[in-house]
This record gives sequence, C-alpha cells and structure tokens, in this order.
Amino acid sequence: MQTRSTLTRLGLVVGLPAILLSVAAARAQQQVDWDGVEIATHHVRGTVHYVSGRGGNIGLSVGDDGVLMVDDQFAPLTDRILEAIGGISNGDIRFVINTHVHGDHVGGNENLGRMGILIMAQDRVRLRLAATMPAVALPAVTYSEDLTVHLNGEEVHIFPVPASHTDGDSVIHFRDSDVMVVGDVFRTVAFPVIDRNNGGSLPGTIDTLGIIAGRAGPDTLIVPGHGEVSTREDVVEFRDMVIDVAGQVEELVGQGMTYEQVAAAGTTAAYEAKWGDPERFLTAVYAELGG
Repeated sequence: MQTRSTLTRLGLVVGLPAILLSVAAARAQQQVDWDGVEIATHHVRGTVHYVSGRGGNIGLSVGDDGVLMVDDQFAPLTDRILEAIGGISNGDIRFVINTHVHGDHVGGNENLGRMGILIMAQDRVRLRLAATMPAVALPAVTYSEDLTVHLNGEEVHIFPVPASHTDGDSVIHFRDSDVMVVGDVFRTVAFPVIDRNNGGSLPGTIDTLGIIAGRAGPDTLIVPGHGEVSTREDVVEFRDMVIDVAGQVEELVGQGMTYEQVAAAGTTAAYEAKWGDPERFLTAVYAELGG
C-alpha cells in the first residue's frame, strides 16, 4: 500500500521543547486532589492484576515469589498504591518495569527506588529520565533487546518496540497467564498520543500496534496504558483507524492543505464518538506527513 510504504520512510521532526511539557505536567500535578483519587485493583487472569488510579494503568504479577510491577503512576500516590497492592499480596515488590518515560507512568520511581526495589526499562528511558530525576529513580537494569524474567511461575517476556508513543516503549507479555501490558501505544479512551518531543513516531505507532496484534493470540488479554482490558481485535481496530486517518491526511497534505483545512475535512469524524478529541493526534500526524 503506497501510504504504508511512505509512512515507514518518515523521519522525526522536532516539536515543542520537552521542557515546556515537563513544566506543564508539574503544574498539573500541583493542582490535583491526590486524596480524592480512587485507587483500585482489578484481576485480569492468572497471576496478573492491574491498578487503576490517576495516570497509566499499573500491571502486576502477584504470587508466591512476590510482586512484579509495570509502571507506578505519580509520586503522591505511592503509599496508597502500595496499600492497594498489599490488599492482594503480602509479598515483597521485586521489580518495577517502566514501559516508557512519561511521569504518569514513572512518577513513583524515586519512592520505589529508595525502598530498594529494582527498576528496569529500555536504555533510552534511563537516558531521558536522567535529565530530570535523581539517580535513585533511574532504571538500574536497562535493555535494548528482549528480556525474560521468571517469577511466580510466570515467564515474563519484556520486549522493546519501535519508537511509537515515545522512543523508549516496551511491551510486557505474561506468557503463562497470556496477558500483555502494553503501555501508552494503545489506549481505549483516546486517539493515540505520538510524543514527538520524546522520539515518538507515526510509522512506529503503526508498526508497534501490528507487533502487539501479531504476538497476541485469540484469547490474549491486553491491558492498555489507559482504559479497559482489551483483546487483539481491539488493537487491530485501533491500528486500522490510525492507518486510515494517516492515509487521508497524507493525501490532503499532498494537495497542499493547511492543518486547519485538514482538520475541517473530517478525517477523524468517523472515530470521534469512540476516541474523543482528535486534535493532539491529528496535529502529530499532519506534522509527520510533511505539513
């Protein structure tokens, strides 16, 4: 397909300075009523649970060997998150895996690092976090290729994926429970967020969604970065939407249309009832396609 081959040749274009996003995130945190955030645990299948609160879903493997966490939300919630985990396990937290660099997924790193919990992530996550976090909050184990952890009778397969939501995304597959925790490249509550300031890309988003769908089986359950537990079919639908919108935008960019004209052309109209406001997604797609 011509659109697909064109997308895979695209490079990155620098957007707003990342420091502006960091300042905005810090201000947003200051305005939150943290005591009012509802923290809840949900059983998915087998050893796997997830914690919902404010920020990204936290994946868990719970069993006789202790607890493995995937992401940790915001620092002000750490005590309450640990209390919630204690409600389903009396074991120690052994590992934390960061799926990517964003504060709503790694904000608890410093608290957990000071507890002596081992933090793991892609190499590029550590490099990016080193600019804003103390050493104790940084991943102590980093990887650039597939990695397997054996815990709770579970083969936990961790694999880096192409630069998509960011340039440090990872997917975690709990193979024995057949549950995948995929971070923010897939979400059920919004259009994709392609964070180009942190190395995210449109072609990588499409590729990673294809990798998730390809590695998932018909019965695999998928925990998104934000939203509800899903299936392979949900990921395929999400990927098809991205490809469709990108193809439409590419054609309009080729006609010389401005962003305002593209936005008015209704390229996302068929999907907005399900995924909401498309502006952030559409802006990134337009920029990556040469607009």
